[in-house]
Amino acid sequence: MSESQFIDLLQNAVWLVIILSAPLLVINLVVGLGISIFQAVTQIQESTLTFVPKVLASFLVLVLAGPWMTQMVVDYSQRIFHQLIEVAQAPKK
Repeated sequence: MSESQFIDLLQNAVWLVIILSAPLLVINLVVGLGISIFQAVTQIQESTLTFVPKVLASFLVLVLAGPWMTQMVVDYSQRIFHQLIEVAQAPKK
């Protein structure tokens, strides 16, 4: 495996992590912002108020986007294994 192939592999892994974490981060950001606005309007300053809605929103996102996330990881893993097979079968220099 050449250096450029290895760097490409790592770059794709980083992008996969960013893509897979984006739905959870965005939903938690939106829910947190909504709860913060609610707290500011009602002047309820309870720090635990944000916990339950964020957990529920995260669970909902995982239920809805879980199959897509799993498929992305499986596809990436298959690409890695195919590349490893190609590297193992490549003629030695």
